[in-house]
Parts: sequence; C-alpha cells; structure tokens
Amino acid sequence: MTKKKKVLIVDDMHESILPLLRNEGFEPIYLPIVSREEILELIPDFHGLVIRSKTTVDKELIQQAKKLEFVARAGAGLDKLDEANLREHGILIVNAPEGNRDALGEHTLGLLLAVLHRINVSFQQIKGGSWDREGNRGIELKGKVVGIYGVGYMGKSFASKLKGLGCKVIGYDKYKYEFSEDFIEKVSLDEFQQRTEILSIHIPLTDETEYLFDKSYLSRFSQLRIVLNTARGKVLRTSDLTDLIEEGKVYGAGLDVLENEKPSTYSAKDRELIKRLAVLPNVIVTPHVGGWTFESYQRINEVLVGKLKAAFAS
Repeated sequence: MTKKKKVLIVDDMHESILPLLRNEGFEPIYLPIVSREEILELIPDFHGLVIRSKTTVDKELIQQAKKLEFVARAGAGLDKLDEANLREHGILIVNAPEGNRDALGEHTLGLLLAVLHRINVSFQQIKGGSWDREGNRGIELKGKVVGIYGVGYMGKSFASKLKGLGCKVIGYDKYKYEFSEDFIEKVSLDEFQQRTEILSIHIPLTDETEYLFDKSYLSRFSQLRIVLNTARGKVLRTSDLTDLIEEGKVYGAGLDVLENEKPSTYSAKDRELIKRLAVLPNVIVTPHVGGWTFESYQRINEVLVGKLKAAFAS
C-alpha cells in the first residue's frame, strides 16, 4: 500500500482495531460516538468505513463518500448496507462471519438445551422458594431431528456443536447446492419441513426473507416442536410463533433476536409481545448476544483487517 488510506470507525470496537489497521498501513480515525449527521460531513475525506449497526450505509451516505473504497461490517449481517448501490460504485464490502461463528453456534446450543431442560425456568422457581422436580422434567436432544435453515457460517457452526449429542442434523439452503460437512444431511425443502422437529434459523435479512417465517410457513412443518432464531428478528414474525406456542402447536422457542430490540421505542404492541413471551415457560429470550463474546469481539477485528490486507496489498 503506497499511500495510507484513511479509515473512519464509527462504532465501538475492540481496542485492537487501531494497531491492527496501522500495522497494515491504514490511517484509522476512531469516533465511536459520532452522530449520523457528523458521519455524512466527515465521510468525503475517507477511503474506508468500519461499522457495526450505528448507521445505514445507504444511497445518501454513498453519494457523500467521494473517496470511499470499502465498507467493513464488524459482524456477519449486511442488512445495514445497500449492497447493490455499493457494488455499483465499486466499493468493496467486507464482513466477518468467521469472527463470531463459534460464539453464535455455542449460544444457539445453549438456548436449545435451556428450553429442553427448563434450565432458566427451574432456576427462577428455586429463587422463589420452589423445588419442583417433576414439573421440570426435561426432554433429551438425543434422537431428535434438528433442521438447519441456512447453511452458511452460522448454520454450520451450530451443526458442528451438535456432533456427539446423538441427534440427526438436516440442512436446507435455497442458494447452496452442496454441503461439504458430513454431519449435515442435505435435504429438499419438502423433506426438511416434514422431518424437522427443532428448527434453527440462520438466514440473512433481505427483502426475500423478511417475515418468511410467519404462521402459515411455520405450519408447514408437520413435526415442529422448537424454534431457534439467532439470525435477525424480522425473518420471523414472533407474534405468530407466540400464537403457535400458546395454542400448544409448538412446544417452545429460543430467541436471541426480536423485530424491535430497542425498548425505548416499543409500541404498545411490542410491549404486549414481550409480556406474552415472558410468561411462557418454554421460551427463553436473550438480548442479541449470540455472537457477542470477549473472544469474538477481538477476533472480528483480526478477520476484517486480514481481508482488507488481502484486498489492498501493494
């Protein structure tokens, strides 16, 4: 790299991001509390932009970014990026699913085991003075069919964590025709919907997948008992899933994401949904922390900078 490329970092990042970028010849400017308006003012002078979820990289921002050569997303999802517009302007898109896939896979497994063995609800009961063994009888994972919907980095990671637990893992992905992993059986959508007992969703949020998993779609799964969503909140209509659980048609759920993850902006409908989820004993919800560990926080930086080094090596 003959000339240092200025990189604007607009979200909180592990402190390693600055030395990593500098060591590869970049000039990083770290402004994690910068506002959207300030980003628009600053971006014309920068060659790179590093984000998490603070701002949408949309047409407005891209038009202001006269020198922009790349956008690096510190994580897996690209739903904050106008990918078509970025590519049209020749701007490289870099993300880091390799950085938090292990964290996500472990967390998804944790959600599943918590639901099957009523770990969270039984502890809450104990804190309240109850000791109910029979009421908290668990369900074994062994022998169950786990369906991985979306066999990318995250889906494969979760599937790998299931090895040795005695369950059958099947996978469906509309855009992947072959799976190299011997621990995932590739099946058609029809077979996937017929056999899946535990559904784990691992697809990106796009126009095609928004609210794909609504009551009608979930009802096509003839043996569905548990739903896990650690992808994006808006790929699943959570109120429809809640209906199915309340009606006894689905046993439970483990959710790391919701449609609205900002309590300060909750509507009356959002608040009612949280109340409904909170009283369901076979449901556990975590605050979008599936891929958020101390290890992944640093590893994401290493993945991003490694990709940028490869792309801009002189």
